[in-house]
Amino acid sequence: MRHIWIGRLIAAGLALSAALAANAQSFPQQPVTMIVPFPPGGGTDTGSRLLAQKLSEKWGQQVIVDNKPGAAGIVGLEIASKAKPDGYTIVMGNIGTQSINPSLYKKLPYNADTAFTPITLVAELPLVLVVNPSTAAKSTAELIAAAKAKPGDFTYSTSGNGSSMHLAAALFENQAGLKLTHVPYKGGGPAIQDLIGGHVTMSFATVLETSGQIKSGKLKAIAVTSDKRSPALPDVPTAAETGLPGYNSISWIGLLAPGGTPQPVVDKIAADVKAVLAEPATRQQFIDQGALPVGSTPAEFKALIDTDRARYGKIIVEKDIKLE
Repeated sequence: MRHIWIGRLIAAGLALSAALAANAQSFPQQPVTMIVPFPPGGGTDTGSRLLAQKLSEKWGQQVIVDNKPGAAGIVGLEIASKAKPDGYTIVMGNIGTQSINPSLYKKLPYNADTAFTPITLVAELPLVLVVNPSTAAKSTAELIAAAKAKPGDFTYSTSGNGSSMHLAAALFENQAGLKLTHVPYKGGGPAIQDLIGGHVTMSFATVLETSGQIKSGKLKAIAVTSDKRSPALPDVPTAAETGLPGYNSISWIGLLAPGGTPQPVVDKIAADVKAVLAEPATRQQFIDQGALPVGSTPAEFKALIDTDRARYGKIIVEKDIKLE
């Protein structure tokens, strides 16, 4: 009798797996909502809208971008965490929401380890170290030397304590052995405007946010923070090339689903995103915006989230970074 029941359970499991796989292949059969936990216009929102348009075309179903900003992305993440885990609600997270907030905030309204299922890394967003054009330094090495000569005098602007801009600068300080003065703002826009105005010395911002000002001469680019040059700024070297070997600090955006979403559905979305990002026209659109399209597997994306959480969690503790 026991063998009969085991056989029935195995058969039922196989039938369920087959049904889930079949449902995944026909996914989606209705519109999909993509929650963006930030206001319109930023790097996360821009990448989300481009991807949503391309997925809508591929699926024949509308992908609706739903901006739910607030509390460094926490408001939108909480809404997504409570959504039905069927693939029809997904969320575009970034390095801040997935790898920084869990270490920065003492309490979150969801379990950062279990509330979401990683789907795919959509794109890397390299940062660029920019200074006011009046700054004499022309390379990473020259900037480090100038900052070491005047400890604490060199200031850097960020979009706030614990932001990716802040942690990129903190990592730069650690590796270069510098003492810089942090000037936090309530957003990346004001942080860059005050740099243009000469009120601070330097900043780390996404290529997406600054390429226009760099090309117009309002900002001077010293280096990009990725391990390779940005196609959007091919003439700007990496920090490693010009004075700080091993330095690498980038932002990124990636799709997640509520925890418990069937794996076949997660895998289907990941595969379709990868296919869309591989299209030459779509790839070029992302590159023109300063992003590097990826399209990873769910497992690869989870590994990246975990690695960055450990790395930036260590910096948050070492630098005693706290919210204002």
